[in-house]
Amino acid sequence: MEVRAKKNLGQHFLRDLGVAARIADTVSPDEVGEKLGALPVMEIGPGMGVLTKFLVDAGRDVTAVELDSESVEYLSHDMPSLRVVEGDFLKMDLNEIVEGEMALIGNYPYNISSQIFFKVLDYKDKIPVVSGMLQKEVAERICARPGGKVYGILSVLLQAWYDCKYLFSVPPGVFAPPPKVMSGVLRLTRNSRTDLGVSEAAFRRVVKTAFGQRRKTLRNSIGSLMGADNPIMQDPIMQQRPERLGVEDFIRLAKASLRMEM
Repeated sequence: MEVRAKKNLGQHFLRDLGVAARIADTVSPDEVGEKLGALPVMEIGPGMGVLTKFLVDAGRDVTAVELDSESVEYLSHDMPSLRVVEGDFLKMDLNEIVEGEMALIGNYPYNISSQIFFKVLDYKDKIPVVSGMLQKEVAERICARPGGKVYGILSVLLQAWYDCKYLFSVPPGVFAPPPKVMSGVLRLTRNSRTDLGVSEAAFRRVVKTAFGQRRKTLRNSIGSLMGADNPIMQDPIMQQRPERLGVEDFIRLAKASLRMEM
């Protein structure tokens, strides 16, 4: 039985066993330490289970989340002992599927990869490590440092809570059907931060507003959030564009935006 790749689901099935093994290894004890390397694993979009088999063979407790009913049928037949949850990852309460902490991994569908990582933020205390493959430019954006054109909203929001590392690139030819773009594999490992010192809503609002007009200086893009009488408006930071700022800078701006609401 073969599973047909469905364009509307953004499916590109990985065929290269060497690449699959390398991705599986990104959450191994050798790579992330004994504690994280022993966590249950949730795999998103296993397709025909090429990556899944390496995780299972490594002795990991794997839960596969799959939206495609044809893939679910295939996996249930090919790996009957595998726990497969049929449904849309973006709509799931992950606490109802896996108890406690878990590692997240996958050959993520390109059309929803950014949404997947925004959801990771909502479960950051449940997911101390996440790795996998996505479109190269998205993976590079997540891991980008301040100062570059690809540095943006996802970079700041994720790097506030995770150490982000771009691992390696993957060419289109290892997929069926091959995508039109390069792919990239990354790993995010939860950092030691437990609190921003300001509400996450305020932090996200400042970051999203600033990058929503990334060509403007902060004075012009987020000035309305601060208020004309806010002392921060006279700070040199307000003459910068958002891509020049690090996480701590945005935390400072978020705190300043809330002072005017008190």
